[in-house]
Amino acid sequence: MTVLVILIIVAVAVFVAIKIGKVKDENNNNIPDAIEKPIEAVKEKVAEVKQAVEKAVEKVKKQTPNQNAPKQNQPKKNPVKKNK
Repeated sequence: MTVLVILIIVAVAVFVAIKIGKVKDENNNNIPDAIEKPIEAVKEKVAEVKQAVEKAVEKVKKQTPNQNAPKQNQPKKNPVKKNK
């Protein structure tokens, strides 16, 4: 409960600081630019990594044989034992 009260107080303080001009918010979306810019940088990096992973997956898919093709020369799963 106290954590919630502290978060509300901090949110109100940041909102007031934005409105009186102590904290920059160039696009008036009530998110401080000090928080918004690093988040945008992280989003761009995540997009780059995602593209690299997708390319790597496609490369691996091209290198692996078709998994749906019928398999040949495989031993039987339950071989019958011969009695001596």
